[in-house]
Amino acid sequence: MSQGIPRISLTNTQIKGVLFDLDGTLADTAPDLVYALNLALNDHEFASVPYEQVFHSASHGSLAMVHAARPELTDTLKAKIQQRLLFHYRNNLGVKSVLFQGMTELLSTLDNKGLPFGIVTNKHAQFCRPLMDAMGLTPRLKSIISGDSTAHSKPHTAPMLLAAQQLSCRPQEILYLGDAERDLLAAQAANMQGGIALWGYISQNDDITSWPSDYQFAHPLEVSQLWD
Repeated sequence: MSQGIPRISLTNTQIKGVLFDLDGTLADTAPDLVYALNLALNDHEFASVPYEQVFHSASHGSLAMVHAARPELTDTLKAKIQQRLLFHYRNNLGVKSVLFQGMTELLSTLDNKGLPFGIVTNKHAQFCRPLMDAMGLTPRLKSIISGDSTAHSKPHTAPMLLAAQQLSCRPQEILYLGDAERDLLAAQAANMQGGIALWGYISQNDDITSWPSDYQFAHPLEVSQLWD
């Protein structure tokens, strides 16, 4: 499938809803996560790590962040640090997290067009929902699907299809935006249109040319152009 080009000739009305991945797509949550990671490392008498070393791993979960910080540690110790990371993260939800530049305008465009939108994330509800509350987004989201909302998380289709039901859209009418391979695999499996959020936490080791996608977007405002 060609990158950055629709697989079909779309009109504005053929995308009737939009779903977002959370970390690295809808919101820049890495500052909170890296802060919690460094507190957890300090708890175990390890030095803090630079933001630039680990922020790309934020889309892959807390354990991936611990591994990015201290890959040489045993799995047992990584798991202990992960639990401390989650403890500190829970106590600092939304302190440093913000919408990506241009996302406020994109959400306003969707509101103005009457297009429902929501999130499908692998972040568990105990973190996801308070974060959405803290960012003032909960009332605007027609669907909030967390990693534990269904029996399976992305790239399984279960959370994707539940979100489609909540948006009252057919899967093929939904654009799903994400910044990780599993996001695009999930969109493909659910028969949604997949868009790569190039503004997200994509590392130099990610081969995005191998990800199944209908679009690549360098900036949230480019998404709005679908309805121009």
